[in-house]
Amino acid sequence: MQLYNTLSADERAELIDKAGKQRLTLSFYAYANIENPKAFRDALFLAWNPLDVLGRIYVAKEGINAQLSLPADNFYEFKNRIEEYSFMRGIRLNIAVEHDDFSFLKLTIKVRNKIVADGLNDETFDVTNKGVHLKANEFNQFLEDPNTIVVDMRNHYESEIGHFKGAITPDVETFRESLPIIEEQLAGHKENKNLLMYCTGGIRCEKASAFFKHKGFKNVYQLEGGIIEYARQIKNEELPNKFIGKNFVFDNRLGERITEDIISRCHQCGAPCDDHTNCANDGCHLLFIQCDSCKDKMHNCCSKECVEVVQLPLVEQIKLRKGKQLGNKIFRKGKSPALKFKASGRQTDTSLAKIARKKDSIIKAALKKEIVGKGQHYYSKSKVGLFLMENGSIQSGDTLLILGPTTGKQKVKLDSFYVNGTLAKKAIEGDKVTIELPFKLRLSDKIYKILEH
Repeated sequence: MQLYNTLSADERAELIDKAGKQRLTLSFYAYANIENPKAFRDALFLAWNPLDVLGRIYVAKEGINAQLSLPADNFYEFKNRIEEYSFMRGIRLNIAVEHDDFSFLKLTIKVRNKIVADGLNDETFDVTNKGVHLKANEFNQFLEDPNTIVVDMRNHYESEIGHFKGAITPDVETFRESLPIIEEQLAGHKENKNLLMYCTGGIRCEKASAFFKHKGFKNVYQLEGGIIEYARQIKNEELPNKFIGKNFVFDNRLGERITEDIISRCHQCGAPCDDHTNCANDGCHLLFIQCDSCKDKMHNCCSKECVEVVQLPLVEQIKLRKGKQLGNKIFRKGKSPALKFKASGRQTDTSLAKIARKKDSIIKAALKKEIVGKGQHYYSKSKVGLFLMENGSIQSGDTLLILGPTTGKQKVKLDSFYVNGTLAKKAIEGDKVTIELPFKLRLSDKIYKILEH
């Protein structure tokens, strides 16, 4: 009986690509009294694994918190499966504004002490005594009320790229940090102000609203379904949009665009940018904002030191990491002396630039393409990618589309390239092709040739 994921991320990405099915990215949560979280966890895995559900799910005695993706064809069967549990009947599923077939590459279901770590050990705290839920239209009305204080319950690296205008955006890295900070900051307004909160999908506000009511705040409200549901409602109901920028998400996308406004800067050069990346040095893996120019110049790294590391042979890189903590536990997210333009605690409501909307459907619907190969290796020093031709042919003048769960979507115009080590103008099945690339080519990347309409 299989109770755990057995495939690597690269293997899963290949299966997803071969299946060719559209996948939905969604999230949900529920607070409930679960007597045996381990048994509940195993039952979920056995029910969801056959439906090709992938994602990160936490279960605890206090409930479930899930972010996942699944084939669109399996959505209703999945919904029926979760509604077999009484506390999840009629549950709201937050479906992402922008979908990515590679948003998750493993099914990971973990048992935790709590589904949202809060650092609280108060037995008198009742998490079910929560604040009033507001839909998008009601939330907008409260935002217009001068008697309202709106608070972003997310972390600094989330609010930096997008938030509601006028919101308090605490300079914190974890949810547990924000609770005492906000309580102290707003201590004088327990009786006379509307405390309005929001987060990504609602789960943090669900607990935060109960906490602030427990601490004596009288008028506590929260955005139902968070930013994800707000974005859906303002679009469907044609409501005014009070959010500016991009909504940070915790899957491979690292964000979905709500407005065309860019309100943050590249942490390295200061150019308007709101694209997060993880440092390519696996011994660092720092999360930070990086523009395409710096991504090219710095080889997807956060510092010169990390650039030097990624240019070493892989064996040497592994030796440097041996015995050390994981990189994302060594560094604070988005905070490093090497990042000169980090705006932690100084979020802006001003648009620094505009970006044209990009939709996954543009590539799927407007581009005709055929798969021709897969990534093999990337030579960092020379910025050259190697891939194996597995189908068809390519020649000078063709445009390639490179897709991967980490690489994303990259288009490359073929000029000169090498075939089996020799400069050539054409490559066919079985050939090894090397081309200059301003980004890292990975084993999980698929290479397509864009066809004429």
